[in-house]
Amino acid sequence: GSGEKLHVIERFTRVDADTIRYEFTADDPTTWTRPWSGEISMRTMQGPLYEYACTEGNYGLANILRGARVEDAKAEAAAKANPQ
Repeated sequence: GSGEKLHVIERFTRVDADTIRYEFTADDPTTWTRPWSGEISMRTMQGPLYEYACTEGNYGLANILRGARVEDAKAEAAAKANPQ
């Protein structure tokens, strides 16, 4: 957890049409001896964006992908059986 005196400053800066820079500074004198900062550049993603969640027993995505691979194999077999 964090101390009652935790203070976080966040800044989002549009760098260009495809990039946002995220910067933060965390300060909590009861936890750290001095404030600390970090930054990361985030680029626009092409295609679908899926939520990342780490949940015990979450097999949904693995099963979705397994089903998609079965469909891919069926389509490939059909294409080989009926070349155009």
